[in-house]
Amino acid sequence: MALSRISSRSNGITRPFSAAFNRFISTDSTPITIETSLPFTAHLCDPPSRSVESSSQELLDFFRTMALMRRMEIAADSLYKAKLIRGFCHLYDGQEAVAIGMEAAITKKDAIITAYRDHCIFLGRGGSLHEVFSELMGRQAGCSKGKGGSMHFYKKDSSFYGGHGIVGAQVPLGCGIAFAQKYNKEEAVTFALYGDGAANQGQLFEALNISALWDLPAILVCENNHYGMGTAEWRAAKSPSYYKRGDYVPGLKVDGMDAFAVKQACKFAKDHALEKGPIILEMDTYRYHGHSMSDPGSTYRTRDEISGVRQERDPIERIKKLVLSHDLATEKELKDMEKEIRKEVDDAIAKAKDCPMPEPSELFTNVYVKGFGTESFGPDRKEVKAALP
Repeated sequence: MALSRISSRSNGITRPFSAAFNRFISTDSTPITIETSLPFTAHLCDPPSRSVESSSQELLDFFRTMALMRRMEIAADSLYKAKLIRGFCHLYDGQEAVAIGMEAAITKKDAIITAYRDHCIFLGRGGSLHEVFSELMGRQAGCSKGKGGSMHFYKKDSSFYGGHGIVGAQVPLGCGIAFAQKYNKEEAVTFALYGDGAANQGQLFEALNISALWDLPAILVCENNHYGMGTAEWRAAKSPSYYKRGDYVPGLKVDGMDAFAVKQACKFAKDHALEKGPIILEMDTYRYHGHSMSDPGSTYRTRDEISGVRQERDPIERIKKLVLSHDLATEKELKDMEKEIRKEVDDAIAKAKDCPMPEPSELFTNVYVKGFGTESFGPDRKEVKAALP
């Protein structure tokens, strides 16, 4: 039974199962209703139902994609320690349910903009492992041509607008994208993600005020992993109920370690934003790594705390239990899938390592508007070093 009953069709959230698993798979469109782990907590709105519609295919897609995200981030950790990735690097392991649940509720017409913990969001938007590792290692084939690095992933054809290094700066930009969507009558929304550390930024409240005045389809998503860099939320925020921070703007607190709770909340938020304007979602989540690779992550919290969250709330383990309880796959089949994922990641890394670095002329691209014929000179102003296109 198990995988033999599941369709190999991709639902657009993830890539389909590889050829190694096609022999197990056939069609099963039986709907599955899943109860969220915790109730939603609402501010100025009625919370959505805890019963979430899903399918066998979606459950297995969730497991595979979240396991792929986890493996990708663990590999990035190793590459950074080997000095193949330089500069800043912020990892997402532990928070995968936010990325996968959000994608399940929206379409590629809906925009996403986030901060610097962006690798898994990019992958969820349809990016490839090759693009991820190429960008992390500064290679030409990266999603930003090797010039952005870890913090600046983009995928415009899937409405993913980055990847931003300035704390909180992506929120006003996201509200601007929402303005464009409303102005152009696109019937789409923008998810602007930020962390609890950015939640006290003044620009966030200014952007939210304008969005509320103009009823923009902006959804502000606070990924509350409880530590802004090395500072616990209770030390930085007098009111850590971030879903209430909008005051006059409705909000919803969500178990961000439950992919189906995230899916239900994002679907609810999208419907609300299209009809009534902005809403805030607070995703109660947790990061296993430190804030960045320069942070060991264990000086301001205990190892027991981290292992406790892994044992009790891990988002992948939750999906795994659902897959097993609905008899969609056996333990062995899931382990085989994880082995295949490890190989997929290793192959992508090897391919990225073989990719060339950007040409020196790339230093001058994406700076000025094309067509101006601008020239770059050496220090003596006599020799033309480069002519910009």
